[in-house]
Amino acid sequence: MRTGQLGLLLAGGLGLVGMSAPAALAQPQPAPTTLVRPQTVLRPQAVVALPGSLDAVPLINDNNPELITGPGILISTFAGQGRGVPEAHLDVPLNGRFDLFSHHVYAGKPDTLDSTLWIAVLAQPRDTKPVSLRLLGGSTALSQSLDPTQPGAPFLPLPALMPQGSSPVYSGPGSRVATEVLQRQRSGLIPDSWSLAAGSPTTLLVLPLPVRGLDPLLNGRNLQLRLQSDGPVDVATLAAFGTGDLPPAPDTWAALLNGPLSPKEHSPTPQGSKGPMVYSRVSGVQVGSTWRTRISDPGKSWLSTSRAPISWPIASLERGSLGTAQVQTAELRSFYPGTAWAAHGNYGVEYDIALPLKNDTRQPQQLQLALENPLKVDQPIGGLRFNSQPAKSVMFRGTVEVSGLDGDNARPSGRQGFHLVLRAGQQGPSLGTVTLAPGQGRELRVRLIYPADATPPQVLSLLPVKQSEPSPAAAP
Repeated sequence: MRTGQLGLLLAGGLGLVGMSAPAALAQPQPAPTTLVRPQTVLRPQAVVALPGSLDAVPLINDNNPELITGPGILISTFAGQGRGVPEAHLDVPLNGRFDLFSHHVYAGKPDTLDSTLWIAVLAQPRDTKPVSLRLLGGSTALSQSLDPTQPGAPFLPLPALMPQGSSPVYSGPGSRVATEVLQRQRSGLIPDSWSLAAGSPTTLLVLPLPVRGLDPLLNGRNLQLRLQSDGPVDVATLAAFGTGDLPPAPDTWAALLNGPLSPKEHSPTPQGSKGPMVYSRVSGVQVGSTWRTRISDPGKSWLSTSRAPISWPIASLERGSLGTAQVQTAELRSFYPGTAWAAHGNYGVEYDIALPLKNDTRQPQQLQLALENPLKVDQPIGGLRFNSQPAKSVMFRGTVEVSGLDGDNARPSGRQGFHLVLRAGQQGPSLGTVTLAPGQGRELRVRLIYPADATPPQVLSLLPVKQSEPSPAAAP
């Protein structure tokens, strides 16, 4: 599913792990060829669990179906009692801080070349009192946009590392949205607040997913919202068709709340099963939107530079703990049958990591910081395994924000953003260096929002600038 334009537009890859591709039409088969597996290298080093844990902020995770094939409820936290299809609702009231992550694609109708699917976000107070809902941060983008009023983010073939500057860098809607939310930008399509009257749903957003003029007829939309309410609310996302370029009539959305779910896709492997694993996609309310931590040595307030080389997993998951036995995946408070039973990948989750470094040796130390994409393993292998040459498959597209790296005049730098495009089994690239004299300390801070269109896990690595070459290792 990652080959060609279709794979790029559907590049949320994680949910398709273990799925079989559709059977192709019968054609003459070429002569068999010998499959050459890429050579891998093992970099001996420490790989340890990332300290800390997710917070308790609820996050509505709306990613199943990824490919929307029909109108209906995508996800609803409303109570099912009194609704036309009670099982279409998760009955999870939200109050105070909560987030929304939504990621979908649309492939058009088979009988027309210019159809548009519309996605709406609705909210309603749980009680009889009105509720104020405030936007703390939010962004949305299409994969492809021919409309200047609708932000787009095509999958551009970018270098592995590009500094973020006055001209923003992104590749794909997940990359753009995560970058903008990380950098505290707000999309002009999203109001900064809403007043919710009791007794009926309020439409917060109505966003198009058009395919007119696109080749292939395929488009995606990513949406992330950070919200604060002053009372309990219910939230739903819905999909419907309008008329021509016009969205559905306003009363359509309220009526859809009494209807069925939009068809789901990719049922998961049951939890605890052995053999090949289908993670599936998420449609539920997870517990946790931010992983905030401070990494230090046991019993110390600082992290010794002598610990390098050392790496910590980012978005580690079931069967992908990189030998740490740590699964960072957010648990689901409630989810629909036939969808993922955990938030594999932690899409939309922010990682905020402090590294209070100290050179407790007698020699000057210079380290480099990197976000890397080792080959996925679950058991310890004495380090991390990489491809000697990175594969074609892109596993991460997104921005990492760092402060405290070496800057001008031997002073630590302020906040810097770097856009990364990491391929399977790719080491580095270096985000920068930290140079410390004996006894000197400095704090690094690393922030990222795990973007859609990425496939976990990755690692945050602290590496000596001068190190021996990794030793060759046989392919697993």
